[in-house]
Parts: sequence; structure tokens; C-alpha cells
Amino acid sequence: MKKVSLMNAISVGIGGMVGGGIFAVLGLAVTQASGATPLAFLIAGLIAIVTAYSYALLAKTIQNKGGTSSYINESFGKNVLSGGINNFLWISYIVMLALYASAFGSYAPNLIPIFTNPTINYHFFLSLVIVIATVVNYLSVSVVTNIEKWAVVFKMVILLFFIVIGIYGLFGSTYLSQLGTSSWPNTISIVAGGMLIFVAYEGFELIANVTPDMEKQSDIKKSFLYSTGFVIVLYILIAIITVGSLSFGTVATAQDYVLAEAAKPVLGQFGFILIVVAALISTFSAINATLYGSSRINYELAVDDELPHEFTVIIKNEPIGVIITAVLALLIANLIPLASISGIGSIGFLSIFLMVNISAYRLRKRIGGKPWIYIGGILLTLIALGTLIYEQIQSDIMTIIYTAGLMAICFLLEFFYKKSEYELKEKAIKRKQVN
Repeated sequence: MKKVSLMNAISVGIGGMVGGGIFAVLGLAVTQASGATPLAFLIAGLIAIVTAYSYALLAKTIQNKGGTSSYINESFGKNVLSGGINNFLWISYIVMLALYASAFGSYAPNLIPIFTNPTINYHFFLSLVIVIATVVNYLSVSVVTNIEKWAVVFKMVILLFFIVIGIYGLFGSTYLSQLGTSSWPNTISIVAGGMLIFVAYEGFELIANVTPDMEKQSDIKKSFLYSTGFVIVLYILIAIITVGSLSFGTVATAQDYVLAEAAKPVLGQFGFILIVVAALISTFSAINATLYGSSRINYELAVDDELPHEFTVIIKNEPIGVIITAVLALLIANLIPLASISGIGSIGFLSIFLMVNISAYRLRKRIGGKPWIYIGGILLTLIALGTLIYEQIQSDIMTIIYTAGLMAICFLLEFFYKKSEYELKEKAIKRKQVN
């Protein structure tokens, strides 16, 4: 088997993070944090890089392609708690799938408006892209990996080009003053804005799936920290250009496709179309990769007795989880607003990353590293999670209700499944004793 180099591992991390997230949530970030949007991305990035440190040390010691679920099982054992958390991880990936599809549905009508009604256009395109991605996943795994490989290169070239041109455009912009502190909201809004768009950093944890195959185990920590650090800088620059190039009124109007709008001041309609195309390719590749990966999480959870064994059924060489994941993503994307989807995803991954940081601290004697960083990660994710939940209770209580409902379903299903499994085993033992 070909070994994974440091650059390949960094590419996995960058590709995972710079997927559909930044295209989907940039408008939400500016609406929430206004002139402090770059700071909001920095705050979210600090939590991401501290958590990346925990992942790096766990991945170096626990050589398992199961990644996050493996670390949680290793720390807490296989029980209702770990099973519920891992089920919620799968659901969180489904939410991310819905987020990417929503971004696709927002950008696509700007290029190909099939219907006159914007709402119908939005739902048509987000549903279409999930269906196409599902078909692609069943047709060929190699197609999925090739799409992701080329999409990473394309979107990075376009985004770096956008940054270079955008920085040049700032020198003549009349909106540069919006970055000043006079345009900043209160501290809670800034932190909550950073946490609401935390989903844009989700993806670095995918490096854990390739670490067992890396050429040098000493490069594992570098791959996590370098990729996360690079993306933090990338997002801050994109945020600076967006806030400095567009009025807040324009951002509010074009919230769902604001990155494309931010290319207009310097590149005009060409820049708008270029970013729309980049968004469509990025979100489609992210949907493909997330559908592929999350269906395998579903399969592994069933193998580990954390989901019913019916989830291990294979259809045309792919787990049935591909269809289940796609159907659930279609329901979430079509029934829940984008802002709530982003909130659910951020609360979900902040909760998962909190448990990963706790796992790293619990296993500190085995994995090494600096315990104070693990404690810092726990405290930061707790504060961030608390701030986001507080803000969402004030502004969008439905996000909390959706998230609490999904989490309750994950743990209740795990509890009753474990209970039924235990009862079946007890009956089997009694039958043996009778015979």
C-alpha cells in the first residue's frame, strides 16, 4: 500500500475544511459579527487548532482508521454514552451534508435559474445534488476520490486568486472602515458568530483516517497543525476582503452567496461567475466525500454493535448507509432553514470535539503531550458551546430544539438497542443452560 506523505495528509485536512462550509456560512458570519467577522473566524480557529492538537496525539497513539469514534470508544469504553456520542457524530455529518447541499442550492440558481420562483430553484438544486452524489457513490468509489482530488486543487487556486485580487481591491474600497471597532457588535455576538460558523473548520479530523498509513509517524502532529493553521489564515483573509469590499446591506441581500458577490467589486460579473462555479464544484465534492465517509461511519458503528446490524447490509458494493444518509440529508436540507442547519452542525461538532478533548485528557498518560493544552481545549469548547447555545436560545430557539431532539434520539435509540441486545444475550445463555 502506498504511504501517505506529510503534504498528502495536509491536503486531506485542507480539503476537508475548505469544502462547502465557507461558501455556506460566510454570509451568516458577517450578518452575526459585522466588522468583527475576521476576529470571529480567529476565535473559531483557535478552538479548532487546540482540538487538532488533541486529535494529533490521539491519532499518533491509537492507530485506527475509525478516527473520532475509535478515540471515544478507547476513552469511555463501548457503552450507551460512547454509542450515543458516535451516533450523534454520524448525524452531525448528515447535517453537514445538508449544509453543503443548501449552499449548492443557493449558488446554482445564480448560474442556471431553471424556475422563476427562487424558493423552488433552491429546493430543486439542493435535492438534485444529493441525488446525483448518491448515484455517483454507487457507481464508483474511484470517481468520488478523483472528484475530491481535483476539486481541492481547483477551489484552492480560485480562492487564492480571489484573495490576491481582493487585497488589491481593498486599497480603493469605500467600505474598508467597516472593519473598524465602531462596526463591531458586543462580545457575545462576536463569539457566537464565530461558533455559528465553526462548521467551516470541520474537516481537519479526517486526517485521523489516513495517519496509520503515513510515511513518518512524527509528521502526524505537523499535518494537523499546519493544515488547520493555514485554513485559519485563509478564512481571516477572506473575511477581511468580504467585509472591506461590500456594504452590510449588500451582504444581507446576498447572504447565501456572499463570497461570489465579494468578487464583483474588482472582477465584475466574471469574478461573480468564477466564484459561483468554484462554490458549485466545492460543495458537490464535499457532498460526495461526506456521503462516502459518513455512510462508512454508519457501517462501522453497526459492526461495533452501536447501531443495528441491518446497517451492515451491502447494496452494489456500498453500505445501505449511503441511501439512509442521503434520505436523512434530503429531509434536513428541505425542512430546516440554513441558519438552523449551521447552528445544529456547529453545536454538534463542538460537542463532539469537547468529548475528543476530554478523551485526550483521560488518555494523557498513554498518548503524552501537554495536559494543559487538553484542559484548555476542554474549557474553550465548553465556553464556546455555552455561548452559542445561549445566543441561539435568544435568537433562534428552534435550532436548540432541533439539536436537542436529534441528540435525544441518538441516545435513546442506543439505550434501547443496547438493552434489547443484552436481553437477547441473556435469553441465549438461559437456553444453553436449559439444554
